[in-house]
Amino acid sequence: MSLTFNSIDYLVLVLYAVALFYIGFRFSKKEKNQQDIFLGGRSLKWWQIGFSIFGANAGPTMLIGFASIGFSHGIVGSNFELLAWIFLMLLAMVFLPYYLKTKISTIPQFLLLRFGKRSYNFLIVYSLISILVVWLGSALYAGGLLISGVFGCRLFPAIVVIAVVATSFTAIGGLKAVVRTGIFQSVIIIVSSIILTFLGFQKIGSMDTLMSQTPESYWKLFLPATNPEYSWIGIVLGYPVVAIYYWCADQTIVQKVLAAKDLKEGQYGALFIGALKIIMPIIFILPGIMCFVLFRDTAADNAYITMIKQLMPHGLLGLSIAALIASLVDTVSSSLNSFCTVFTLDVVQQFKMLNTGQQRRMGRWVTVLVGLAGIGIAMLFSYSGKSFFDLTQGLVSILAPPLAVVFLWGVIWRGINGIAAEVVLYGGGLACLLLGICHVLNYPYQGYWPHFLMLSFYIFVVLSVVIVTVSLLTRSTGNSEVPTLFDRKEGEMKQQPRAVWLTWLGLAIVMIMIYIYFN
Repeated sequence: MSLTFNSIDYLVLVLYAVALFYIGFRFSKKEKNQQDIFLGGRSLKWWQIGFSIFGANAGPTMLIGFASIGFSHGIVGSNFELLAWIFLMLLAMVFLPYYLKTKISTIPQFLLLRFGKRSYNFLIVYSLISILVVWLGSALYAGGLLISGVFGCRLFPAIVVIAVVATSFTAIGGLKAVVRTGIFQSVIIIVSSIILTFLGFQKIGSMDTLMSQTPESYWKLFLPATNPEYSWIGIVLGYPVVAIYYWCADQTIVQKVLAAKDLKEGQYGALFIGALKIIMPIIFILPGIMCFVLFRDTAADNAYITMIKQLMPHGLLGLSIAALIASLVDTVSSSLNSFCTVFTLDVVQQFKMLNTGQQRRMGRWVTVLVGLAGIGIAMLFSYSGKSFFDLTQGLVSILAPPLAVVFLWGVIWRGINGIAAEVVLYGGGLACLLLGICHVLNYPYQGYWPHFLMLSFYIFVVLSVVIVTVSLLTRSTGNSEVPTLFDRKEGEMKQQPRAVWLTWLGLAIVMIMIYIYFN
C-alpha cells in the first residue's frame, strides 16, 4: 500500500506541517485564565464549534472505514451520518441548555449535580477509560497502521510521531489550539475528499454508469432484516443507543459545545455539524463505491488509499495524505485535551485545590503523560489479533448503554434518582463489560451473541427497565431541579431561539426526503 511521492508531494506535506504548528502554537501566548487550556475561555462561535466537532469526528476510522463500507455494502453506512442530526438536536436543544446553565466544565459534573458524588466518581473513571482507550488508543493505532502503510515504516515509530505532533501543541495551546487546528484540518479533509470524489466521477463517466455497475442493494439505506451486518432493524434500534452516548455524553464531543460563547452559539454549532452530515456520505462513502467499480480486486479496507493512489495526481496526492494525517492529528489532540480536562478538573481538584497557574501546569503534564499511555495502548491493540474496526465497534458497544440510559432518562424524567442511577452505572457497567468481553471473544461460541448494535439495544432496554423500577421503589436522592424534556417552564422554552427550531425542522425535511429517495 506504500505510495510513491515526488518533490511536489513532499512540499505539500511540509507546508501542511508548518501551517499546523503555526496555528497550534500561536495561541499558546493568548491564555487569559485557567479555562483557556480546557474550555477556550468559553468563547467559541458556532462555526468554530461545528468545524472542531467535524475534525474530531472525521478521524481515520471515518475516512478509511466508510470507504470500506461503501466498497463492500454501498450507501448503508450513510445511516451513521444521516441519522446523527437527531441526536445532535437532542444535544443542542435538550442537554446543552442545562449544561451551560450550570456552568459545568466536564460531563461527569452533570452527574454530580443531578445524581450525587458516587455517580460522579463512576463517570470520571468511565470517561477517562473511554477517552484513553476508545478515542486516543484506537486513533493512534489506526494512524500508526495508516502512516506505516503509506510511508513503509514500522508501526511503533509511526505511532510515536503522531503522538508527539498532537501532544505538543495540545499541551501548550489547550482547547483553543485544538479548535483552531481542527478548523484548518476540517477544511483540508473536505477539500481533499471533494476532489477525490470528482476525479472518481470523471474516471467512471456518470452516475448512471456507476449505478449500473453495482448491485441494486448498494443504493438502499435500509437493508433487509436478514442482512447479517447492517440490517435496518439493527440500525433503527441499536444505533440510537450508541448515538446518545457519543453525541450527548462523550467528553471529547460535548466539550466543544461546552466552550460555546453562549447557548445560541452552541446550538448553531451543533446545527452546523448536523448540516455537514448531508455531504459526508458523498465525500466519504461514495469513493468506496467508486473503488468497487474501478478497482474491484482491491481489499475493502484499502479502498480509500487505492483511490488516492490511482486517481490523485502529484501535489493532490500530498494533499490527500495531509488530509488523512489531519484527521488523525485532530482526533488525537481532541482526545488528549478531553482527558486533560477531566483529570485536572474532576480528579485532582478532589484532593487538592489548584490555582490558575497550577491548573495550567498540571494540564500540560497530564497531556504529555497520557500521550505516552496512549502509545502503549495502541501497541497493545497491535497484538490483539483482531481488526481495528472489530476492536472499535466492540469497545463502543460495551461503553454506550449504561451512560445512554442514565443521561437520557435523567433529562426526560425528574423522578429518576441517584440510587437508580448508581445501580445502572455500577451494576450495568459491570454487566456490559462482561457481556462485551464475551461478545468480542465469541464466548461461548461464534454466532452465540447477536450483532453488536442489537446487543446494545437489548442492554439499553433492560437497563431502562431497571432505572425506572428502582426509582419507583426507592426514595428520591439527588437534585430534582433539572430541566427535562417534558416539564420545562414556559419561560425557559421561550428562551430557545425560534430560528434554531425552524432550521432543525428544515434539516429534518431534507433528511426525510433523502430516505424516501434511497428506499
